[in-house]
Amino acid sequence: MQSSSGERHTSLRSLFATANNQRHKLDSIPDSSSAAYQESLRFASTAFHECRQLIDRLAIFSPNETEDDISSGDLQYLLIDHFLGELILKDCITDRKTVLQQARAAYERYLKLLDQYDMLSKVDSNLYKRYLSERDDFSLLSTSDPTARRNTKVTRYRQEQELKLKLEYLARVPLALQNDDAASREIYLAEIQLCTHNTFHALDMINQELKIIALMPFASPAPQPEELAQDYRQQNGIPKDDYSDRLDPPISQLLGNGNAGPLLSKDGKPLRPFTLLDSRQRVQDGVFKQDHALPTMTMDEYLEEERRRGGIVNGGGDQQGSTQPVDEDDPDKADMETMKAREWDEYVEANPKGSGNTLNRG
Repeated sequence: MQSSSGERHTSLRSLFATANNQRHKLDSIPDSSSAAYQESLRFASTAFHECRQLIDRLAIFSPNETEDDISSGDLQYLLIDHFLGELILKDCITDRKTVLQQARAAYERYLKLLDQYDMLSKVDSNLYKRYLSERDDFSLLSTSDPTARRNTKVTRYRQEQELKLKLEYLARVPLALQNDDAASREIYLAEIQLCTHNTFHALDMINQELKIIALMPFASPAPQPEELAQDYRQQNGIPKDDYSDRLDPPISQLLGNGNAGPLLSKDGKPLRPFTLLDSRQRVQDGVFKQDHALPTMTMDEYLEEERRRGGIVNGGGDQQGSTQPVDEDDPDKADMETMKAREWDEYVEANPKGSGNTLNRG
């Protein structure tokens, strides 16, 4: 009998190690929705379920025992239900509500087992009692005060970081000390504390997600192609035997269905083809239009239009003050230019600058 029991313990230890290795292997698969990930997930979950069944047959845990009665090597088996809850939540194939309920049941078994051995800390024990009293409404942030909620978040985050640092420190213990029963026991207890902390966080998340699912409208099953075809024929009055591959029915059929009737049925389904016109069409055309006025002509077209309307005056600038050179071989033009220059000089002498309007002088 002792030999058979020892063989079962060895089988349990190897089965638990295989399941745990498969659980860690999931971290190396990036896509959680891939077939390889789901296959590894199913294999790990099955292995942990077999571990639970073997533990029940071996009666490793008993309600009459305490924490000191559990051997250091058996402490790791307390985490089986916690690992199962984590794996169940990663299932992307099963119905989400069923997944959440199964994960919550696994976490509850884990906490119940720890409470049975009085292994919950004072803080975790109070949380567990509050969870039992308000199972469906349990939340880590039970108050509506923003300051208290923030303090709770900060406190739990610091606790999680401290537990992780402690577990990492114990995991770096030399191999010689790891073979020590006391050192191994301390490592397992630190891991149980961290998993208990994550369990309450997971239960809080599960309750929130279940409330969201409860508010979602019931999704009716997708109709089969035969049902869709039958519904289309019933709407358009097509006999079952009068089947055609044409996408647009003939005009005679449209006219025969009665275009004078209503456009929509009581359920809001179109009864006959119709076209949206006038303002609706203009609004639809302007949906993706720019919010500013776009140009309707080029710059060259605009200048040509302004020139045609007389808005542009030719000449001016440097061309306005330029004079044609006088041909010195033509005496008449030379005398004319000389007389014009004399007249302008006489005018300037007779009318000095500023002698024009003298009424507004002070």
